[in-house]
Order: sequence, then structure tokens, then C-alpha cells
Amino acid sequence: MALAVVALSLLSYLEYGLNPDSLLLIFIFFGSITGYNFVKYAGLAKLYHRSLARNLRFIQVFSFLVFLGLVYMAFLQTWEVLLMSALLGVFTLLYAAPVLTQNRNLRDLAGIKILIIALVWAGVSVILPLLDHPEVSLLDKILMFFQRALFIIVITLPFEIRDLEFDSEHLATIPQKIGIKKTRLLGWLMLVVILVLEILKEEFNPVNFSALAGVALLSAYALKLADRKQSAYFAAFWVEAVPIAWLILWFSLKMIFA
Repeated sequence: MALAVVALSLLSYLEYGLNPDSLLLIFIFFGSITGYNFVKYAGLAKLYHRSLARNLRFIQVFSFLVFLGLVYMAFLQTWEVLLMSALLGVFTLLYAAPVLTQNRNLRDLAGIKILIIALVWAGVSVILPLLDHPEVSLLDKILMFFQRALFIIVITLPFEIRDLEFDSEHLATIPQKIGIKKTRLLGWLMLVVILVLEILKEEFNPVNFSALAGVALLSAYALKLADRKQSAYFAAFWVEAVPIAWLILWFSLKMIFA
């Protein structure tokens, strides 16, 4: 997952011919692992802190070491990056921590789960890399942000389809509300919107558009295959790897068009 976030962040640099900030990418990598493990394992660690399973204890130690790396990398970032990261971190905290009424978090609110995921991923992969680059127009930044948010929603839909049998009805996920068939149609429509937004950018680039079109087709196919019964690694590995495939495709096309 962290590699996927870094891949999207790196694409934000490459699509505008900018020199990637390696320190920021490492910061994003550590931050993604820290945030993901907090969301996924914090509740379990609290529940079993006296008798942690061996694997969970390893994850706890690993997460602590990554967090130390995150703190170190934070000292190498600008104040603007730190402030924006803190804001995105608050959303991550509210997503997992029971800070709302009735011991609930944002993830428990109807229909909000997928929007928070899309907001945070888009913020990390677009706003943070382009924050210190005024040469990229504000319009392009806004369009890219919405593109990424829609893209994250699309590749999250296979997870929501997979979890139909496990998610509580009060979560009101998209597949719960409109069914699997209409969820696929909605995802495909979002992919069309993403391509249209690419055309509206001030700096249109054939490599960027071709790579985006390729990953849109890949995402559409993944959404077509998504069902209640999936292999253990379909969503958790192959779908999560789509952003990495996007980056590889961009490099391949760049070599062809060069």
C-alpha cells in the first residue's frame, strides 16, 4: 500500500517534468505505513496488549521503528508540508479513533468511509508533491486532485464489493446501496470523468494521457472481475498494485515517445 502511495506521488512529479523530492517521498512512505498500521491494528493492539500474537507483536515493533523514521524525516520537511501532513493525519486519526459520539469514528458514519480514503490519498499524492511548485497551474492541481480522488474511489470499490458480507449495513457502502452491477457502472463512469479531466488540463501531455488511459482500462477490468467471492490476493495485492502498474506504464510510454 505504501509503495502504491509513493508511486502516485512520484507520478505527480513526473507528469510535469519536475525533479522528485526523494526526502518527501521517503516521508510519504513512512507516513503511509504508520497511518495504515494505525488504522488496521491499533484497535487489536489495545484489545490484546497483554497477550499479543507473535505476528501482531512483530507488526507493533515494526510500526514503532517506521514511526521513528517518520519523525526523523519530518525534521527534513518544510513547514508547509508538515502543516498539510498534520491536517491529513487528523483525518486519518478521526477515521480510526472512536472520538465521535457513541464511541464511533468517521469510518462508522454512513457513506463516509470511501470519501475519507479518497481525500487522504489524493491529498498525500497530489498536494504534498506539488505544494512547493507554483509553476504548476492551480487549475491543473485542482483537476489532478479530483482525478486522484476519483481514481482511489474506483480502486476501492473492489474492496467494498469483497466486504459486502462483512460490512455492517449502517456503513451504507456503495455496493450496499446500489448493488454490485450498478457499482461497476458507477466506477466505469468515474474512469471516463477522469479521462475528461485530463483533457481539460492546461498542460496536456500525450504520455500522461496514454498512461492514464491504460490504467483506466486496467482498473475497469479489475472492477469487472470484482465480486463477493474473490481470491485472497485479488483486491489486497493486485488491485492495490494498480498505481504501481500506472507508474511502470508511464515510464514505458515515456521511453517510446522519447
